[in-house]
Amino acid sequence: MRLPMIAGNWKMNTTVSEAVELVSQVRKGLSGAYDVEVVVCPPFVSLVPVKEALKGTSIKLGAQNIYFEEKGAYTGEISPVMLVSLCEHVIIGHSERRQYFGDSNDVVNKKMGAALEAGLKPILCVGEKLEENEAGKTNDIVTGQLRSALAGLDCSGELVVAYEPIWAIGTGRAAHGKQVNDTIRIIRSTLAELYGQQMADEARVLYGGSVTADNIAEFMEQSEIDGALVGGASLKADQFTNIIRQTEEIFFPNNPPTKDLIPW
Repeated sequence: MRLPMIAGNWKMNTTVSEAVELVSQVRKGLSGAYDVEVVVCPPFVSLVPVKEALKGTSIKLGAQNIYFEEKGAYTGEISPVMLVSLCEHVIIGHSERRQYFGDSNDVVNKKMGAALEAGLKPILCVGEKLEENEAGKTNDIVTGQLRSALAGLDCSGELVVAYEPIWAIGTGRAAHGKQVNDTIRIIRSTLAELYGQQMADEARVLYGGSVTADNIAEFMEQSEIDGALVGGASLKADQFTNIIRQTEEIFFPNNPPTKDLIPW
């Protein structure tokens, strides 16, 4: 059984003080044991204070992006080696990075390689545009992005993929659970081709795109979906903790287990 993950991508939101307050509220809302891996991804400037605010909890910390070089004359960029002592996870290939900052498939591949080499755990984002979806090209686009991102890389360790249809991100127009499940089944099939069936069975694949406490159950009840990468709703502590609790109840309806979960 794969351990479900709920990750919050705060994007370019919250000041440092707001970030600490938000994570403090999330921490209070999750008092007690839970068997969902929870990750929060604040802006770079808040990583250190949020890390301090998370001490004593099992909530993990992630970054929203990296550059693929270790150091050098790259003004404004953050390298993997700068992050590895601060956080475990890093989001790579988010559609906003691809759309606004020119992160091509080649750049995403380099960032994936740099993250893995540094010991960070990537959350790799893939997803199609609305016109591609309507033209029936979803599977081709998503598998193409996946193959490009992972080309030449050893992903024998932990891998998390987030399927985020671009037309559903921040629009309030979430995809349907069955549609997402079918696409994620294709993603898992592609991973099996690249790395073998065992790795594909163990890799977690999340859904992202206008996820809220009102629609999370529709996705978590699907057989192939292992959690969610949450955007706007992760900025509201009550919504975010509600999403986590609903996920836990769906995956573990009777006395949630505390062991024998994949990958941990």
